[in-house]
Amino acid sequence: MKRKLSAILSAVMLCALCVAPAHALEYSIDGADDYLFGRPTSDDTIYEWENPNVDRSKNTALIPPGFGTPTSYLPGSGEYLTPNLVPGALNGGLVNQVGSVGNPDGGTSVDASNSGYPADNTSISGGITMDSSGFPTVSGSVSTGGQTVSFTEVTSSMYYSNGSLGTLKIPSIGLTVGVYEGTGSAPLLKGAGHFENTSIWNGNVPVAGHNRGVRNDFGKIHTLKSGDIITFTTVLGTRTYAVTSVTKVDVSDTSGLASTAENCITLYTCVENQPAYRWCVRALERAA
Repeated sequence: MKRKLSAILSAVMLCALCVAPAHALEYSIDGADDYLFGRPTSDDTIYEWENPNVDRSKNTALIPPGFGTPTSYLPGSGEYLTPNLVPGALNGGLVNQVGSVGNPDGGTSVDASNSGYPADNTSISGGITMDSSGFPTVSGSVSTGGQTVSFTEVTSSMYYSNGSLGTLKIPSIGLTVGVYEGTGSAPLLKGAGHFENTSIWNGNVPVAGHNRGVRNDFGKIHTLKSGDIITFTTVLGTRTYAVTSVTKVDVSDTSGLASTAENCITLYTCVENQPAYRWCVRALERAA
């Protein structure tokens, strides 16, 4: 009898367990701490609307400006890949940030016949030759619309045997560096770079250089003071300049590349940790 009663009680208890409510079996586990996992690296792609009517042909393709140059962060900057195909090029259309077709000094106009020769209101002293494209190149002074500027084109005869165009010296910061044509990565690995399509002797001579990294040629130009001496030696001679200004300019400000009537030199370099700005040093020729 006792065995039967025990069996009955066991059966009742087993049934009770089988009909236990589901919530009695619920449980939770805490997640791992955040520091045990890396941050997600995925990123949602953002699509922006673009004008479907933009000319994307080679007619408007641009060669990017050199790394670290004043226009390197400026959208749409650089030189045209095929300047002769740019709409309006033969009418004086702009082909880069510092000049236009048939316009080596950024201000000389061409005549109405589209021949590439200077217009009637333009006078030139110092010599004029034709380049490989049939456009005039100037060395001397140019007067157009009552304004006179000076310009000397870079030619094959301007180069030294080492490939440089000259030597820049700034005694106050202990700098002596060669100047090479162009402001791309290759010239700036050798030394300072002369802005293409700008003057190399008469008028304004713009030059750029790195201020850190592989080269640190222009790392101290922002410390120059008014009156500090800069000399630039080329195959045409040596000019001595005195610093007149040291300013921080926007990357889109290319006014320092414009031709001038007075002889001067303009130095550009990046501003450390401020990619939207450049240091710009202007020095005028010192009277003998």
